[in-house]
Amino acid sequence: MDEEVDEEELLAIVQRLVWHDATGPLECRRDGHQAGHVCLSASGDIAYAALTAKLGDWFGPPRGLVAHGQVDSAATGAYGRPLLAPFGEELVEMAAWAYAGRWVGSGTTSTGDGLHPVVVVAARPDPAAGGVPEDASWVERVVAVTGWEPCRGPRSVDWAAVERRLGTALPGDYKQLAEIFGHGAFDGYLELSVPDASFAHADLVRQSESLAAFARTHGNGQWEPHSLFPAPGGLLPWAASEQADRFYWLTDGPDPDKWPIVMSEDIPDSWEQYDGSTAEFVYRMLTDRQHPFSTARHFDVHWFQSYARGEAADG
Repeated sequence: MDEEVDEEELLAIVQRLVWHDATGPLECRRDGHQAGHVCLSASGDIAYAALTAKLGDWFGPPRGLVAHGQVDSAATGAYGRPLLAPFGEELVEMAAWAYAGRWVGSGTTSTGDGLHPVVVVAARPDPAAGGVPEDASWVERVVAVTGWEPCRGPRSVDWAAVERRLGTALPGDYKQLAEIFGHGAFDGYLELSVPDASFAHADLVRQSESLAAFARTHGNGQWEPHSLFPAPGGLLPWAASEQADRFYWLTDGPDPDKWPIVMSEDIPDSWEQYDGSTAEFVYRMLTDRQHPFSTARHFDVHWFQSYARGEAADG
């Protein structure tokens, strides 16, 4: 049986296993448990909700896999499955996060002496280890390389209303990404803006309207030599990063599927242009070490972290 540890030590072990030793072997000390994961038992009065909140500060809103002893039917695929295997019928609650080559789970187990909080770190194989079909679309490639499984299936978006409010059509593959992934971040870096996001900064329409209002009052200085949409050929934002990198479509021409992508770091005159579709940009960012905003230089296994409330664990 593994030893119980206090909260500070438990979180330090998780940090090491996930961030600093993400390629090392995982060997569980619990009797009868196979390799490929580590179970960590919390000592004292640490509660499941508290552990989940602490881990959520690092990894974002969790996805609920088990609630009140029942496995969510949407979690029966590959998403988080290694977190469930060690416990069988003992498992009462389990919330999960994907982070590169690791699964992280926060849960409770029920044994003869009551309920016990547990944190699990498990190996997460590369979702695209078997390769991506050559005829796959760019959207299908992004899904394959991240292993993303929407909790309740693709979301429904009234694109006619969105485009009417914006005053422009939008790239078709972006609309597919927004429906499949929703609001969240690829590799914890590229935050996708979507219609009706919970936060204004990530809502495609509200963000565009807010920036346009700012530009009318204060000018386009920070976007020079460009202007912001709805100016003809103006920039329309669709993604951002915590590092203040910004990603726009250059709305040059009537066909949004042919709009190039313009990117800027938080330094003067850092504009770069990418002449490809939105989904191609995301896929190459995840997989191409030569991409100007590559995450492939930092991670061998890729993931998507949903920020949508519907994907979060209950409680």
